[in-house]
Amino acid sequence: MLHLENLRTGYGAIEVLHGVSLEVNDGEIVAVLGANGAGKSTLLMTVSGINPARQGVVSFQKRNISNLPPHAIVSLGVVQVPEGRKIFPRLTVLENLEMGAFQRRDADLGKDIERAFSLFPILRERQKQMGGTLSGGEQQMLAISRALMARPKLLLMDEPSLGLAPLFVKKIFEIIREINERGTTILLVEQNANMALHVAQRGYVLETGRIVLHDTAKNLMNNEQVKKSYLGG
Repeated sequence: MLHLENLRTGYGAIEVLHGVSLEVNDGEIVAVLGANGAGKSTLLMTVSGINPARQGVVSFQKRNISNLPPHAIVSLGVVQVPEGRKIFPRLTVLENLEMGAFQRRDADLGKDIERAFSLFPILRERQKQMGGTLSGGEQQMLAISRALMARPKLLLMDEPSLGLAPLFVKKIFEIIREINERGTTILLVEQNANMALHVAQRGYVLETGRIVLHDTAKNLMNNEQVKKSYLGG
């Protein structure tokens, strides 16, 4: 579904990704692990078209999307849940969900709003509440639900557990697995390597803008380097 080949990009004179190649197959959850500053968020923003590739290819369903603007990439089915949630704080929960579907022209928004409420019942209770008044965990639920309103084929998730209490982290990862089981492919960037590898089928380890390891999630969990660096072993 997603193929990155020799991807290079950065900011100004600074190159952040140094020839990154990876693949995400239809139906998978693929985790990208790495420390702060490794280039994980830059990787997702390059796939989304927010930070254009300087070299290499971003291919989605065998189509080169490297030079497409973000809205065109969303319309193809690649949707990102950004780091830090980035909800609209002065819009209600319901209005945030409607904004997630801003490019759609069909009449099925009600069904997808109900789907969001079934995944996160607390959002039904909060639907008239301003997004900025929600707790961190509730805002993350809203950010995921807003992305799902675009009916993604590939969901890019950037640090979904960041800053959340353990109870919310457990809930978020349960929902990630459920979203995948309902048919959405997921590329997951996450510092919580233990949780990420428990839901993913495969994983990549990114260090200073380069892929240094790639294996099945099970093998990565048993890898001594991963245990030492990311799993507290």
